[in-house]
Order: sequence, then C-alpha cells, then structure tokens
Amino acid sequence: MTEIRHNDRTVVVTPSVGDSYEITYDHLIVGLGSVSRLLPIPGLAEVGIGFKNVEEAIAVRNHVLDRIIVASATWDKKLRERLLTFTFIGGGFAGIEAIAEIEDMARAATKQYSTIEPSDLRFVMIEGSDRILPELTLEMATYALDEMKARGIEFHLSTFLSSCEGGHVKTSTGVEFESDTIVWTAGVKANPVVTESDLPTERMGRVTVNTKLQVIDEDGNVVPDAYAAGDCAAVPDIYGGIHGFCVPNAQHAVRQAKLLGDNVAAALRSGELKEYSHKNMGTVASLGLHKGVAILFGKLKLRGFPAWAAHRGYHLMAMPTISRKVRIATGWTAAYLMRRELVPLGPLHDPRAEFRKAAVPPKPKAEAAPAEVKTEAK
Repeated sequence: MTEIRHNDRTVVVTPSVGDSYEITYDHLIVGLGSVSRLLPIPGLAEVGIGFKNVEEAIAVRNHVLDRIIVASATWDKKLRERLLTFTFIGGGFAGIEAIAEIEDMARAATKQYSTIEPSDLRFVMIEGSDRILPELTLEMATYALDEMKARGIEFHLSTFLSSCEGGHVKTSTGVEFESDTIVWTAGVKANPVVTESDLPTERMGRVTVNTKLQVIDEDGNVVPDAYAAGDCAAVPDIYGGIHGFCVPNAQHAVRQAKLLGDNVAAALRSGELKEYSHKNMGTVASLGLHKGVAILFGKLKLRGFPAWAAHRGYHLMAMPTISRKVRIATGWTAAYLMRRELVPLGPLHDPRAEFRKAAVPPKPKAEAAPAEVKTEAK
C-alpha cells in the first residue's frame, strides 16, 4: 500500500510487479508498522546496515563472519584493523542486544583462524544519551554496561555519529577511526505512508488513536470506520508508558492486534468496544550467550544466566502456535548441546552473483606475435 485517502475510502496499492491500482473499502485498519529512523548523516545511507528485521539481522551476522575470514587472509595491519572494527549506533535494547550477541559470536569464530586473536576484534558502541538501556533502572543498566566493558566493548556515551563516509567514522566528540561494519539501531519511525495520508497524526508521525484503537482527530473526535495499532499508532498507555503512550515493540503490537480484531467485530455488531490495557510484567535483555539482565514483576532482578534463561523463556512463550514453540525450543536445545554454527552465508544476499559471473563469456586470448626473423648481411 502506497497511499491512503480515507476521506474517499480508497487506498492505492503498488505491487512489486505490475501497475498501481486502487481499492475502495468500508472499514480501514492501519497496521503498517515502522521503518528505521535515519538521520542525514554523511555516508550512513551508503555504508550503514539496519537491524530492524530478520533479513537485516542475518545480513549483519554474515557480514561480520565474512570480515573475519577476509581479515584472516591479509597481513596489511591497517586493513585488518578496519575489517575487524565493528561499530554500532544506538544503545537501546536493539543496539545493546545486537552488539552483545555479535561480539560473543565473533570472538567464538576467531578460534577457527590461527591468524586472528579475540583481542584483535574491536567493538564500538556510540550512544547519544549518557546511559544505555533507558527501559531498565539505572542500577541494572549500569550492570549491563560494566559487564560489556569488561568484555572489551568500547562505549562512547553522550556522543553522536557525525559522519561515516567510506567507512571513516567521525563522532561529535572528535573520535575518528576506520570501520568496515556500521550497524544503525538508533530508533524507528512510523511507516511514511501514514504521514502522507489524510489520517490525523501526532508529532512523531504516528496515527492518533484512543484506548479503543479508534482513530481520533486533534479534538479527540472519533474518525468513522478507521482503526490503527502497532508501531504506526500512538496508543495511549493507561499505565504510563513513555510520554503517556505505548512503546513501539512486539509486546504491545501483538496484544493490540488481538484487541483490534475483537473491537472491529464488536463495532460491526453495534456492540461495546474494549479499551487496550497491558501492564508490563518485566523487562529482559540478552547480553550474549548465557548472559543477560532482567527485571521481572517490577521487583525481581536477575543477572547472568538466570536473566538469559528468563529472556529465552519469555520470547518462547510469546511465539504463536505450539508447532512454532517446539521448533524454536528444539533449535535452542541443539545449539546449547553442540557448538555454534559459524559458517557465513554471504552469497545468500545475492544468489545470482556467481551465475552472472559464469554467464560472462571469457575474453579471447591474444594471439602470439610472430617471431622476428633476423638475417645477416652476407
């Protein structure tokens, strides 16, 4: 979907193949989610890698393992340092879990290469605020920071990325270095289709809704036949939230989707709509294999392996269907009992690369020039 015109009850759909077309509707449900929130930083669009969806996570994993392989085959000191420097921007949950898991995996991968030591790896976190993990208490966030610093991860707090053109990183505090891996995890924003529609939005670009997930205008009046939920909606949080709204995460989105379906069905039957309410049962974060930090039920504080186990258990519980839960649990059990699978699948991102290369006809060999014959004058 590329355009919403609710006043006309029409949406414009642009498929990946074929021409755009319009669809008319009676009721509108907006659940377009969010996209990475990029800033106009020189070089970021060209060299940065996102970390919002599964495809990007797989790409980061493969890229990091590939950089280690390339570095193991070169003796150029500056090139090795660049290849083995991994930079992450954003110290929220996504950024901290990403850098912690990738660092853990990368150091394990160095055991396969005799030319690389774990100490050759450099992991850098750049965060604009003066702390990490703002969703946790300062005590638990400080524990996570100290734990990762002890592993050699380098933190630059109260620091902003100024430029990363060509992989040359510059920060607002004057720090400069070369990095072949720059991962952007500094927040998300509502899908741009929402902001370009005629639906009412707030300053963050999200659709304004009430607690029943009905779209409302700036005066609080309900927009007829329009509903929204998830990351693209500013859903009021009756338990506080951030600035009074639910944070954009799966914990809320999944529950809002279920309630929204019930409310639409109720509206069609002229029934009573229910309000969305969800009290956060806890916060968990993984800091690598068998390491983590968690606050459960507002009081219980866990660190290390217990927190890591709670993190895995919570996410397993949130997965839909018994079949999916069993598949995931089986995979985790196998990974726990056996060593990590550390083979990069770089060609996965461009599977036709080798095919295209093979399709190019070889250049004809140059014909040998005839030997010059010298004759002696008699």
